[in-house]
Amino acid sequence: MDFFSEIYAELEQADAAHAAGNEGRARVCARRAAGLAARIFLTRHDVRLIDATRDKARLSSAYEALQTLAQFPGLAPNLKQAALHLTMRVNAEFHLPAGINLIDEAHLLIGGLNEGN
Repeated sequence: MDFFSEIYAELEQADAAHAAGNEGRARVCARRAAGLAARIFLTRHDVRLIDATRDKARLSSAYEALQTLAQFPGLAPNLKQAALHLTMRVNAEFHLPAGINLIDEAHLLIGGLNEGN
């Protein structure tokens, strides 16, 4: 399976988990999809993600890729904000702040990165 197929499979899983009321799983899938897109974008722009414990390049986690993307110079503000939302931690009740939907944020980010940002 190529990266783009993986991204869309993760988005489908996120939608299915949301429909089933499993918000935790939906968040995980949305983050993984966005993280894959972030890695592709960063690789295309020659940003190497480093494993600090081994001092060598490696594939980072979705979270690390999204954190790096949020700091990428010249990235559109709405895409930076989406990356930041996708790295937010849930509160003690396992909720994000009101109005933040990680599936929507993942779709926005993936679409924006594919448009050539």
